Amino acid sequence: MEKDQIYTQNECQNNKFIKEQLNQETPENIVEISPTRFYVIESKSTRLMLKQAVKEAREDYAEKINRSSHIKDLFITGVAGNETEGYISSSQYFHNGKWETIKENGVELTGLLSKNQIEAILQRNNPNLTEIEINDQEFLKSAEEINGILHEGGINKDYRARVMSAILLALVEGTEIDVDQPPVLLVDSINSRVELVLKKNGKPEFARYVKIDLPSSEDNHNKFRKALALTIQELLGLNIRSAMTSGKDVLGKFYEVFLKYGNGAKEIGIVLTPRHITKFAAEVLNVNCNDFIYDPTCGTGGFLVAAYDEVRKKTDEQRFRIFKNCGLYGIEEQDSVVALAIVNMIFRGDGKTNIKEGNCFAQWLSASTTKEGNSCAEYLSEDRKGRIPPITKVLMNPPFPKKKTDYKEYLFVEQALKQMQHGGILFSVLPYSCMIKEGGYLTWRQSLLKENTLLSVVTFPAELFAPIGVRTVGVFIKKGVPHRDQSVLWIRASHDGFRLMKGKRLRHPSESDDLETTENLLKNHIQNPDTTVENIPEFQKKTPIDYDDQILELCPEAYLDENPPSIDEIKKGVEMTVRDTVAFLIRAGNEEVIK
Repeated sequence: MEKDQIYTQNECQNNKFIKEQLNQETPENIVEISPTRFYVIESKSTRLMLKQAVKEAREDYAEKINRSSHIKDLFITGVAGNETEGYISSSQYFHNGKWETIKENGVELTGLLSKNQIEAILQRNNPNLTEIEINDQEFLKSAEEINGILHEGGINKDYRARVMSAILLALVEGTEIDVDQPPVLLVDSINSRVELVLKKNGKPEFARYVKIDLPSSEDNHNKFRKALALTIQELLGLNIRSAMTSGKDVLGKFYEVFLKYGNGAKEIGIVLTPRHITKFAAEVLNVNCNDFIYDPTCGTGGFLVAAYDEVRKKTDEQRFRIFKNCGLYGIEEQDSVVALAIVNMIFRGDGKTNIKEGNCFAQWLSASTTKEGNSCAEYLSEDRKGRIPPITKVLMNPPFPKKKTDYKEYLFVEQALKQMQHGGILFSVLPYSCMIKEGGYLTWRQSLLKENTLLSVVTFPAELFAPIGVRTVGVFIKKGVPHRDQSVLWIRASHDGFRLMKGKRLRHPSESDDLETTENLLKNHIQNPDTTVENIPEFQKKTPIDYDDQILELCPEAYLDENPPSIDEIKKGVEMTVRDTVAFLIRAGNEEVIK
C-alpha cells in the first residue's frame, strides 16, 4: 500500500466516518483500500497474544466501523510479537456476513496482506487465494533482508544455504516455531523438525547435510538465535508456506535471488539457472509423463522442478504419481546444494526420490522396473555390459570451470548423452566459448556431430547470468543420429523480458521477450526438423552447418544474415572512412597529398 493510504492511530481520526464509529478508540493502523473500504491492523507486543490482536481488530474496530452506512471494513489483520521473538500475523475477510480466515493455496497467510492479494480477494469475493503472483521485487527485497540478517548474525555465506534449508524444512509442518526459547533449544527444535520431515519423505540420510549448529563461542549464541528468529519472521512475512504450495517454482525463485544476490551461489561454487530459462527448456522439449528426465548437475533442482510442473499441468493424477516417482533423476556433487534440491522437491509434494548426492561421472543409469511393474531407472556405480540407457530428455546447466583442472562443460554433456536412449533430446546451457573455441572444444564439436544431431542453438541475452559475466547459449541435441546435411535452427535471443537495474536483473514491462516469441517455433522444429522457418536477419535462420569452416563455429552469429545498411548508415560509414584516411595520411607526414 502507498504511504498516503495508511492511517496511524491518530491520523484515522481525520476521517469523519471512522471517528463517528470509533470515537477516541483507534487500532494500530487503518489502510484505505478505497474511499469507502478499509483494512484494520491491530498489534500486540508478544506472539502469545495473536488471538487477542485478531479479536480486537475484528470486534473493537472493524465491526464498529461496519455499523456506518458510508464506509465498510472488509479486512483485518492481527500482528503479534517484537524484535526479539519476531512477529506473526493472521488475517480475515468479511465474506457473506461473517469473518473468514484468509488462505493462499490452502495455507493460512502469515504476513500482512499485499495490494495484489487484497485486489484478488475483492475481485473474486473469496478469502481463499490461488496462484497469486509474487513479484521479483518482493523476492529480491526479502532475499536481501535475510542475507543482511544472517550477516549480522555472524553466519558465513557458505553456511547460509544450509541454514536456509533447515529453516524452510522446519516450516513444512505448518506448526509455529517458538523462536523465543533459548538458543540451544531453538536449534534442537529446528533440527528435530528437519529430521522428521526428511524421514517422512524417505530421505533421512540428508538430515546431516541440513543440520545446523550453534557457534563454538557461547558469546555468539544469542546473536545466532536472533538471526534465526528474524529469518523465520521474514519468511512468514513473505507467506512462504502458501507460496511454496503453489504450482510455480516459488521456492526455486527465492533460492535464485537469495543465493545469487547474496553471493552465496558464488561461495558454494554454483551458477544458478534463471527460472524462466528452466521453464522455457521444459516447454520447448514438451516434457510429458512418459519421459525419463535427467539432470547430471541438478544444483537446487531448477530443471527438475520445471519438468515436474510441465508434466503436472497436462497429466491426470494417476499417471503423474508414476512420473514423479519414476520419471525424475538428478545428481549433485555438493551436499550443501543437493540439500536445497531435496527441500525444493519436498515442498512440491514429491519428485525427490531419485535425486542423489554424487559425481555424475561415477554414476550410470540403467532401465529397470518397480515392484508395481512401472518402468523406471536405477543408478549403477559402473557402466556394465548390457546396460540399457533409459533417459529420454536431459535438461542441464553444467558447472563452468574456474581453473584448468576442472571438468570442461562439454564433458558433462558427453556423460549425459551416454545415459540417453537413441532419439532422446538433450538441452544444455553452455558458455558461448564452447561453440567457438579451438583445441579440445573443436574436437568435441566434431565428435558430437559424428554421433548426434545438432537441432538448434540459441544465443541467450548477454546479461542472463549477471552479476557473473558469462555469455551463454542454449543447445538442443538429438542423441544417436549422426549429423549430416540437416538444417539447424539458429536464434539470437537478445532479450528475455528482463532488465539489469543496479546490478540485478528484474522483469520489466517495456522489455521484449525473444524466448517467448520463439518458443513454439523451437518446439515445432524439434518435433519436426523439416518445418519451414522464416529467415529474419540478425534474429533467426534455418540452414545447414558450414563444414568448410575450419573452426566449425556452431553459434547463431556465424549463420544469421545481416540487415542491409540504411542510407544514413552508409553515409556515416563513408564519412568515417574518409576521416580515418585523412588522419592516417597526416600521421604518415603526407600533408601535401591532402592539400
